[in-house]
Amino acid sequence: MLSLALAGKPNAGKSTFYRAATMADVDVGNYPFTTIDPNRGVTHARTQCPCLDREERCGNCEDGVRYVPVELLDVAGLVPGAHEGRGLGNQFLDALTDADAILAVVDAAGETNDEGEPVEVGTYDPVREADFVEAELEQWLAGIIERNWESVVRKSRSPDFDIDEALTEMLTGFGATEYDVAASLRAVSYPEDPQQWTDDDRERLARDVRERTKPIVLVANKADVAPAENLDRLNEAGKPVIPATADGERALRTAAESGVVDYLPGDNDFEISGAVSDAQQQGLETIREVMNTHGGTGVQRAIDTVVYDVLDMVTAYPVQNETRWTDGTGDVLPDAFLLPRGSTPKDLAYAVHSDIGEGYLHAVDARSNRRIGEDYELESGDVIKIVSTAN
Repeated sequence: MLSLALAGKPNAGKSTFYRAATMADVDVGNYPFTTIDPNRGVTHARTQCPCLDREERCGNCEDGVRYVPVELLDVAGLVPGAHEGRGLGNQFLDALTDADAILAVVDAAGETNDEGEPVEVGTYDPVREADFVEAELEQWLAGIIERNWESVVRKSRSPDFDIDEALTEMLTGFGATEYDVAASLRAVSYPEDPQQWTDDDRERLARDVRERTKPIVLVANKADVAPAENLDRLNEAGKPVIPATADGERALRTAAESGVVDYLPGDNDFEISGAVSDAQQQGLETIREVMNTHGGTGVQRAIDTVVYDVLDMVTAYPVQNETRWTDGTGDVLPDAFLLPRGSTPKDLAYAVHSDIGEGYLHAVDARSNRRIGEDYELESGDVIKIVSTAN
């Protein structure tokens, strides 16, 4: 399953975002290090269900809105110097190793300082957080490379030494694949002799590997109380920025579960459908104003931005019956898988089960009922029948 991590300084709203996105019961508090041990839960990327192209809805979507499972990780807050072990730094950074991308939650209101301690609104500049997470990650990774460098130097004395192989062995422990490391080594220039490497060489490699393996999207949280100029300046940070109100999203999801409002995560508005008090009405209308300004609460948009825009994933739907779009029990479009763009039907087969992949024979496009080649590149919304010896 695709894995996203929430990162940022303490008290920026990571746990509130996590709870809103997963509806899991976690501690949410107005003090640093509310989260000590990482929380792991399941959130969802939102997409359009293929059943919209048929006469009836499939039963596995919300009137054509499909939610595809994604792992969400909420880790301890990050303080300056985390890569040197400050705060819960090492614990925080270790927890990010297997994440495919990072949502850096920023206190856009400027209500808390670098350490996550409350300050008067507007007295702290949230732009200071724009490069905070990536800088700590890169310095942490550069530190790992430096600490293991003597081992690389020792290996270089062997006649069959290959520096690319040595660096790949080291960096795959960071969650990088062999392909990632190879791409980074092609992109940066470096001495063939490890003894000639400088700190700048190691830092340059660390930066490139981080960019390839841990892309970052800024979540400008507390957008409902943030000064407009803060959001404008964060938008100039040179990376994707999503204004959000995690508190507002959590309130709407709770109200929807209670039958008070009609709302689906990612909608840009909602309808009050139950009895509410005057205070509740006022609170909901305040959330609506923020949604009208930013096109929603931003929580679902942030997840979708990472999944579909930054990581460039596609959603594919494996079926056993290409005519009815069902599995073996008659369930219509029961499963949805997120795969990197460029994936093939055989990649989808392996995503379903390794046995299905190993026994792969061919695939059928269920929309056209035509057999497709093994080199066919999947598109979002593809419904695919996989023919395998393991079926």
